[in-house]
Amino acid sequence: MSAPHERTPAEIVRAHYDASSRGDLPEMLAAVAPDARWTEMAGFPCAGTWIGPQEVSDHVFAVLGRDWQDYRFTLERLIDAGDTVVGIGTYTGTFRATGKAMAARVAHVWQVSNARVVAFEQFTDTLLVTQAMRTRT
Repeated sequence: MSAPHERTPAEIVRAHYDASSRGDLPEMLAAVAPDARWTEMAGFPCAGTWIGPQEVSDHVFAVLGRDWQDYRFTLERLIDAGDTVVGIGTYTGTFRATGKAMAARVAHVWQVSNARVVAFEQFTDTLLVTQAMRTRT
């Protein structure tokens, strides 16, 4: 009998993105370690470093769901560099308060250790996101 397959870091990150596309928040956060450092870029609506899945849920995904309509990340490329995985794609959504839509390119850098996400860092064009949030241009 063979041992069960342990998921690679790239498979763990892909599972997060697959869960995101289904809107399955518990599954999105399932592999996030309790002490993981999740960093949203300065200038982004959820800017800061959040520790663990509950803070990520409360300060990132709950805020995006509340403030944006049809907010989503579309993965275009996944780069497997062993314990480091990079997801490249596009954010889209409409800011509820202004009704303005946005599309911004983004890169996510994931660090995985012992089958757990231990760090995440986002890089995006925050100006495009901010412009959708402004009532004046």
